[in-house]
Amino acid sequence: MSLVETAPRRGSLARLVRSELRLVLGRRRNQVLLAGLALVPLLLGTVLFLSQDTALQGQGPGFVGRVTGNGLFLVVASLFVCLPFLLPLTIGIASGDAIAGEASAGTLRYLLTVPVARGRLLAVKAVGALTFAAAAVAAIAVVGIVAGATYFGLRGITLLSGTTVSLGDGILRIAAVVVYVGLSMTGLVAVGLFFSTLTEVPVGAMAATVVTAIVCGVLDQLPQLHTIAPALLTHHWLDFAEFLRLEPDWGVLGQGLALQAAWVVIFGALAWSRFTTADVSS
Repeated sequence: MSLVETAPRRGSLARLVRSELRLVLGRRRNQVLLAGLALVPLLLGTVLFLSQDTALQGQGPGFVGRVTGNGLFLVVASLFVCLPFLLPLTIGIASGDAIAGEASAGTLRYLLTVPVARGRLLAVKAVGALTFAAAAVAAIAVVGIVAGATYFGLRGITLLSGTTVSLGDGILRIAAVVVYVGLSMTGLVAVGLFFSTLTEVPVGAMAATVVTAIVCGVLDQLPQLHTIAPALLTHHWLDFAEFLRLEPDWGVLGQGLALQAAWVVIFGALAWSRFTTADVSS
């Protein structure tokens, strides 16, 4: 292939990526979803602030009870609250709509006329879905840190072991928590893209993606299924707590990232196989 032929294709791919990011981040529905996620830390922080001088102070599941003592924990508590359902729901909607939404609107066949291979077009859709997933996690984190600082102030973190580290170290640990949660969503994005290639009904792909996350979460809680639990999509989602230990267990964190990589490879390959061979008529 000559350089003259390669350059236009690269230009077309770059334009597709920019167009996809504008579509994903500019779509009103996605903006509403991001705003909804951003409200979680704001509402949680407001409730805890108003109740901090009552008998309810310091109570709550997980990291919620620690928030009033340090605003940094509002980020962790908000992610903890959103992980079981709200975050997978939001990401499932965006990734499930990636291909099926285009097919439903009748624009997919026009996209395929662009001089970019189907595999690369799928990669563009994956970039858009992953960007939205990153934006979803970032929305929770940014509002969480701002609301936490406003309501409760920021100071050195007392780790799960009882050791207190400096504010700078604490911020780095919270940033690592946010990055880990973001990477933990990559497997779900791959699942959503796969389901999105199977149907022209976006709602079906969205529902299947969200149900996959919910079912994995339920199965992960059953002691009778402990042998398959390490392979479930959600098994390591809450392992971000390792960053709040004096010495994080990098083996556990590595297993979590490896699990997501495996889901990405498997469902990414299934999505590629389906999308590159399907007969697209809409």
